[in-house]
Amino acid sequence: MPTTALRGGAPGSWSWWWAWWWAWWWAWSWACSWLRPGPRPRHGERVSDDEPERRGPSTLAVHGGEPAVRADRSLTTPVVHASAYPFEDTRELYDYMEGTRQRPAEYGRYGNPTVERAEAKVAALEGAEAAVLMASGMAAITTTLLAMLRAGQHVVLTRDTYRKTRVFARQVLARYGVEVDIVEPTAAAVIEAMRDTTRVVFTEAPTNPYLRVLDLAPVIEQARARRIKTIIDATFATPVNMRPLEHGVDLVIHSATKYLGGHNDLLAGVVAGRASLVGAIREHLGMTGAVLDPGSAYLLLRGLKTLALRVRQQNESARRLADLLAEDPAVARVWYPLRPDHPDHAIATRYLAGGGGVVSFEVHGGLEAGTRLVDALRIPKLAPSLGGVESLVEQPALMSFFELTPAEREAIGIREGLVRLSVGVEDPEDLEADLRRALALLRS
Repeated sequence: MPTTALRGGAPGSWSWWWAWWWAWWWAWSWACSWLRPGPRPRHGERVSDDEPERRGPSTLAVHGGEPAVRADRSLTTPVVHASAYPFEDTRELYDYMEGTRQRPAEYGRYGNPTVERAEAKVAALEGAEAAVLMASGMAAITTTLLAMLRAGQHVVLTRDTYRKTRVFARQVLARYGVEVDIVEPTAAAVIEAMRDTTRVVFTEAPTNPYLRVLDLAPVIEQARARRIKTIIDATFATPVNMRPLEHGVDLVIHSATKYLGGHNDLLAGVVAGRASLVGAIREHLGMTGAVLDPGSAYLLLRGLKTLALRVRQQNESARRLADLLAEDPAVARVWYPLRPDHPDHAIATRYLAGGGGVVSFEVHGGLEAGTRLVDALRIPKLAPSLGGVESLVEQPALMSFFELTPAEREAIGIREGLVRLSVGVEDPEDLEADLRRALALLRS
C-alpha cells in the first residue's frame, strides 16, 4: 500500500502524522481536565483550602483566604482605592445584577477588593462561611444588633462586657422598642433571662475587665431550642485561643483594632458566621455606611499574618505576670482565666487554648495606690486599648468610668483599685522586672 494512503493523502512524512495525533490527544486531555468535577482555580480567584480545618492558626493567618496566584502576580494584596467600579457594557451590568457574573461590587460602600481579601482571611481563621468588616468594633456590634433585632423583641447581655455595648443596648435599642436584660455572666443567669420574645444572647469571651468565661454548651442548647441567636464578642480570645463557631455559636465579633490588627495603627471591626446571617448584616451595613476603608484593610491583612506568633507570646507573658502579681503582698486579687483562683477556671480550661494577653488585678489602697503603680511603670503605656505589640495599662475607674462616683462604680462591679494590664510582645523578663520595681515602690 502506498505511504500516501496511510497518511490519508496528507503531505509530508510519518513525522507529520504523529505530530497531528499528539496535538489532537493534548487538546482532548486539556478539554477533559476542564470538564471533570470540582473547581479549577483561575488567576485572581479565591482558592478553597484542602481540609482547612486541619491547618494551624499560623498557616491560616498567612495563607487563609488568599488566592493561589493573583491576577497581577503580586505576593501581597494590593490596596485598591476606588469609590466605584465601572461596567464594560450593559450586558455585564445585567449579568452582575442577575448574579451570573462575579466582579467587584459596583460601589465602594458595598465592597472593595482589599477589604474582601481581609474578610476572607478572618473567615478562614474563624472557620466561618463568611465575614464582614466594618469601621470599628462598635460598628460591628451595633450594626449586628440592629440587623438582628426588632421592636417588641428581647435581648440578653451579660453584665461584665464592654461598657459602650451595654450603654448602646440600654439607651439605643430600648429607644426602638427592644427589651434588654443584663445579667451575670453565668449559664444559669442567661438561661433564666430567656423569654418567648428573646431573639439574641450577647456575651464576651473572655469578658472585660474581669475575664469571665460563660459555659456555652447549656446556653447554646437552650438558645437553639428557642430559636435564639447567640453572639460572642471574642476580641479578648482571638481565633488563636478560641473559635466560638466550633462550639455552636451563631456569630463571632471582634474589635479588629485590638489583637487582629495588633499594632495600634487601625480601627476596624468584624463579624463572622454563616453566610446567610453575615449577608443580612452586610445588607444593613450598606444602609448605615460604617464600612472599612481599603488602607485599614491592608494594615489588618498585614497584622493578621503574625497573629498567632503575637498571641502565643502574649499568652505566655501574661501568664507569667499574673503569677507574679498573685504572689505580691501589694496585690489584693488577680483575674486571669487560666489561673486556678479565677472563678471560671474550670470553664475556661474547656474553651480556651490560651489565657490571653490581658491581666486584671486589684491593689490594696484603692484608686490612689493604683495610680501610683500605673505611673511607676516604665514599659506599659497609659492608654485605653489592648491587644497590640505595645503593653498598655489603665485604671478602669478613671479611664472608662470617670464620670461615676465611687459608690456608682462599686455598684456595677468596678473596684477603685482595679488595674487592667494588656501585655504586648516585649521580652517577658523586662516586663517582670518593670512590674516588680513598680510594686516595690508601691509597698515603700
